[in-house]
Amino acid sequence: MLTPCILVCSIDQATGYCFGCGRTSAEIGAWMNYSDDQRRQIMETLPERLTKVERKPRRETRRQRMARERSAV
Repeated sequence: MLTPCILVCSIDQATGYCFGCGRTSAEIGAWMNYSDDQRRQIMETLPERLTKVERKPRRETRRQRMARERSAV
């Protein structure tokens, strides 16, 4: 399934967008119920939304940690 999730899953209180993917909590919750076309339409808006997020989470994401661990080997 097409998804923009990067395993951050933390909502910016100022914008209502996820720090990682840019979706709203309602969109995240309903993602499995959307058609592929609906998902694509939402995903087209995400880059713009992410520019409006006021701050980034301070914690390392799972994906970042996994990449760091792979490069250390």
